[in-house]
Amino acid sequence: MPVNLHFYQELKAFCKAKMVTLVAVSKTKPIEDILELYHLGQRDFGENYVQELTEKYHALPKDIRWHFIGHLQTNKVKIIAPFISLIQSVDSEKLFSEINKQGAKNNRVIDCLLQIFIAREETKFGLDENELKMLTDKIHEEKYQYATVKGLMGMASFTKEKEQVKNEFCQLNNLSKKYFGKSINGHSPIISMGMSADYELAIDEGSNLIRVGSLLFGERQKK
Repeated sequence: MPVNLHFYQELKAFCKAKMVTLVAVSKTKPIEDILELYHLGQRDFGENYVQELTEKYHALPKDIRWHFIGHLQTNKVKIIAPFISLIQSVDSEKLFSEINKQGAKNNRVIDCLLQIFIAREETKFGLDENELKMLTDKIHEEKYQYATVKGLMGMASFTKEKEQVKNEFCQLNNLSKKYFGKSINGHSPIISMGMSADYELAIDEGSNLIRVGSLLFGERQKK
């Protein structure tokens, strides 16, 4: 399936009007598809797999902002630490500590989002509120210098029940307000929620970053 360029232009304009960042989820998609959107001005792309992300980073223009949105193993942080723009899937203090360690080795601060478990599906990763509190307290105490929290990320349940999805998004927004308020070091907290099936609902519930893949690139191939 070719890249849906017409939809991309419409979505890009919609996000601009709503002051929402669009991350084009390009996992399993070829270099050529990414370049099509790149040449239209898209700079934020999301990947799930470290090896694939690294290959694309080396093959594509260096002003692309790469977002890691999949489950990240601590032993693979060092591979993406030199270039990653935002790690959206931090779900443990161990992982955050490793990101800080690798940031120090590369002499750069790595931006992160804490992934929150808001769905009713056990297959998804993320922190519950107790774990979120413990982690934010730990981060504050340790005063990490090379990893910084920019906000929260969550994935809603894969369901057609809109009220359930709305409530899950509302939960994430409320947690952001509770733990970060209106500002993190002078910037609005990132609330990353909403994908191809539910991005409009997510924006209505406070999302300021959406991750859209299949509507832009077509359904992804299974790995």
